[in-house]
Amino acid sequence: MKVLVAGGAGYIGSHCVRQLLAAGHEPVILDNFVYGHRGALPAGVKVHEVSLADTAALERVFAAEHIDLVMHFAAYCYVGESVTTPLKYYLNNVSATYNLLDVMLRHGVKKFVFSSTCATYGVPATLPLVEGMPQAPINPYGQTKLDVENALKALAHAKSLSFAVFRYFNAAGASEDGSVGEDHNPETHLIPLAFGAAQGLRPALQVFGTDYPTPDGTCQRDYVHVDDLSRAHIAAFEKLSQPGTALFYNLGTGRPTSVKEVIDAVEKVTGLKVPVNYGPRREGDPPALFANSLKAQSELGWKPKFMTIESVVETAWRWHKARPKGYEG
Repeated sequence: MKVLVAGGAGYIGSHCVRQLLAAGHEPVILDNFVYGHRGALPAGVKVHEVSLADTAALERVFAAEHIDLVMHFAAYCYVGESVTTPLKYYLNNVSATYNLLDVMLRHGVKKFVFSSTCATYGVPATLPLVEGMPQAPINPYGQTKLDVENALKALAHAKSLSFAVFRYFNAAGASEDGSVGEDHNPETHLIPLAFGAAQGLRPALQVFGTDYPTPDGTCQRDYVHVDDLSRAHIAAFEKLSQPGTALFYNLGTGRPTSVKEVIDAVEKVTGLKVPVNYGPRREGDPPALFANSLKAQSELGWKPKFMTIESVVETAWRWHKARPKGYEG
């Protein structure tokens, strides 16, 4: 299929573009390069530098490309920033996404794959997270994703849109061939921050809280490899042939990993010491979050390839070691 990848120059989007190519699809990248990287783009793939808020530009893209399916990885994703600057998140994550949906439907494109987040669940009463749990986001980022999910449900009913929504927490790692990796500015993800601290390129790693009710006192999260995420998104394509199909999946390994365990894995893989400053808990951080992904495994035939934190860190380290300053270094 010819697949429009919104946010295709970003972290998850750029990995998905390569997985699309490997699966025999034809990706077309759409990115405004606010956070995306030109260095993440594979040679020969068509790229449109377009904002999802630019209706006229989107109209031109859809008229020219004859798209079969749209994938969305174009959200802003900094939870803290969403709290301090919520309108930025509502304009991009909600309003601009609605604009994309409006244009694609007018052009007869009715298949959509959406990168959502387990943050739509808020603070769950029980773990692991399963798809039917109540959704009660505790920050604007999670709320903007839920707003899009709700719009997709309405469009499936009213316009026969077929869609798949994927909710996951900690995307991590880098492509196995080392061609693309994780390069955010600012960087907030634990593994690249630990690499930077170990290499002396960043300050000591800040760890928030050592007294949580977990085995070692630090928060636990589910770190799922970015290529595994990409493969799951693509596996949903064949499920979207029936008009009005609405699919929701959690993605994760199902194995929670603590902050200390991630640090240990980084030190083991790199052979470097990670300098750490331990501090008090950060407001809003649940002790543990991890997903049950059995539904995706049974319905999509998907299974995570990278099941240990060491295997995830190894792929990330290969890329970061070669590019310690990221794509621009």
